Amino acid sequence: MTTAATMPARTRAATAVRVAMLAWSLVVILPLPAAAQSVPAYDVLRREIEELREGQRRLEGQIEEIKKLLAGGRSAEVRNVVVAVAGSSFKGELTAMVTVVEFSDYQCPFCGRYARETFPRIDAEYISTGKVRYVFRDFPIGSLHPRAFKAHEASHCAGEQGKYWEMHDRLFFHQQAVRATDLRLHADALALHRPWFEECLDAGRHAARIRQDLEEGKRATVRGTPTFFIGLTVPDEPMITAARVIRGAQPYSAFKEAIDALLTDSTRPR
Repeated sequence: MTTAATMPARTRAATAVRVAMLAWSLVVILPLPAAAQSVPAYDVLRREIEELREGQRRLEGQIEEIKKLLAGGRSAEVRNVVVAVAGSSFKGELTAMVTVVEFSDYQCPFCGRYARETFPRIDAEYISTGKVRYVFRDFPIGSLHPRAFKAHEASHCAGEQGKYWEMHDRLFFHQQAVRATDLRLHADALALHRPWFEECLDAGRHAARIRQDLEEGKRATVRGTPTFFIGLTVPDEPMITAARVIRGAQPYSAFKEAIDALLTDSTRPR
């Protein structure tokens, strides 16, 4: 007989998802009587109800992301997947042997975990040592994370003042603070020129490039975030042909295996 202790991890996760969805389906919010609507406490209750609804939307989105993560895997070889890199924000040397392209969402909890726990190790071992050029592409999923799009705009507005990666880090370390007022506070924390930042954000100056990233990501088979394409760098080329893809916030070992394999292949005699 199968018990919770003997049940496979994937099955336990799927069961947890069904239980969570059932629990939320039992939440019923009843309207207050008309006489009570004039009571000041009603405004407080209404705000609490809205927060509950927003919490439910976040939970449903995270459940969908859990499903995608469970369906993902470690590094997998791919063929004929071409990913553009020209004009995108990047770290590292242009001539690095290997290029990693990340499609990410600032409100995605798995993207945040990767950015906080795994990316610093990749930066220290491969980017800072000149082995990897690391490209970041925008992939805010509006249906799950309605404030993410503006957060991605904020990163590019900070980039106009030379603080793209600093804003990138702040957004991933403060994922719940992405309202309009929060973005301006992040700008202040980074000592940005507030009027320039606000003008950029209000004008939506980088919205078109974010939409372009979304379309290119979909063509490159991005189904969820984070998704990583890894390939050999071709100098002066505006794109790479991915040799491997990693879907989800996989452990550092998965990235190390994929990058090392390509670094070895690049030094092998032809």
